[in-house]
Amino acid sequence: MSQAKKPPKLSREAYEKELLRLQAELVAMQQWVVENGERVVIVMEGRDAAGKGSAIKRITQYLNPRQCRVEALPKPTDREAGQWYFQRYVEKLPTAGEIVIFDRSWYNRAGVERVMGFATSQEYRRFLHQAPIFERLLVEDGIMLRKYWFSVSDEEQYKRFQSRRNDPLRQWKLSPMDLESITKWEEYSRAKDEMFVHTDIPSAPWYTVESEDKKRSRINVISHLLSTIPYEHITPDLPEIPDRPEITDYERPPRDEFRYVPDVAAKLERGKQKKKKKKKKD
Repeated sequence: MSQAKKPPKLSREAYEKELLRLQAELVAMQQWVVENGERVVIVMEGRDAAGKGSAIKRITQYLNPRQCRVEALPKPTDREAGQWYFQRYVEKLPTAGEIVIFDRSWYNRAGVERVMGFATSQEYRRFLHQAPIFERLLVEDGIMLRKYWFSVSDEEQYKRFQSRRNDPLRQWKLSPMDLESITKWEEYSRAKDEMFVHTDIPSAPWYTVESEDKKRSRINVISHLLSTIPYEHITPDLPEIPDRPEITDYERPPRDEFRYVPDVAAKLERGKQKKKKKKKKD
């Protein structure tokens, strides 16, 4: 099986400069979405540890959370399991002026549910038949649907799993289900290939994001997303900041009548000053 040549790492300086520029464009895009009552759905799928979550964080970092939601649906309840499969996803779709990002989506059925045997063959086949119909209905109703697949090699995925396991801040991101993606790598590959055959349709195509280098993949996916949304820059109607009136008869109560959190940050400054003094002596 041929793999794409691993690109060189993107420098941090170039990455941070371009990311900030793109995030400013995302803010402009959201203003246009809100102003025009548009609806945007972004589906983020791919291998475990492929960088979906970190890309979503960079996309949403400066967006107004009132008009941009991230949906990561948990395991369906007994009631939801008895519904039409797409029903609980329909409830999360955007209204006018909203952006919704699905951190995994209805494509769970074609991926983990298919590979792990959580869906019957009949349910799986029905999904492959209905998903294109469902997505055409969304697009026909005016929803801008974008579907991204984050691709990562088995070697890089394994490195990221090891990194998560050794990092106390990210150990929660490592579950037994994630590790199944190592032992069932080929099964997931076949499931993804079949999913693309049935659901890569002209009105809602799949876009693959090469994610060997996370910084590069974030820049690429944000840039592509912006290129597919026909937004225009809108000058916001910013309110004037009034002059502060002079204080007349208000007197603030004494500080000792309130409880303040301890200023532990001051210790950091003192430690920094001590180090500087020590360097001067040396």
